[in-house]
Amino acid sequence: MAELDEGLYAEIVAQGLREFPNECCGLIAANGDGRPVKVFPMRNADASPVTYRLDGREQLRAFEEMEANDWELWAIYHSHTHSEAYPSETDVRLAFYPEARYIVLSLADRERPVVRSFFIRDGEVQEEELTIR
Repeated sequence: MAELDEGLYAEIVAQGLREFPNECCGLIAANGDGRPVKVFPMRNADASPVTYRLDGREQLRAFEEMEANDWELWAIYHSHTHSEAYPSETDVRLAFYPEARYIVLSLADRERPVVRSFFIRDGEVQEEELTIR
């Protein structure tokens, strides 16, 4: 089971709504105890409503900040603007970080966003219970 602070969750939802109709994306860092501590919102280099690609420069800066603070990559997140919160075939094919969870935010109903967490390893999707606290 994974827990995400309500404030960090609110940051992700706000980014998703702000960047709608394009997908939003970013990273979440965790401290040494595995507790999420910071959201790194990133520009969707695809600028697309159906795909996302983290901006390479922003991703590098985020990893440098994580290393400087002894944080680890906890999750990679993105939004689905018109579909359920479940990894697409493209998401599965491009899941290059098997140790990280993939958080998908569905904005199909923008009044009631849905967020779910998954591990994607060797093309297999495994859902993890996610609690917003």
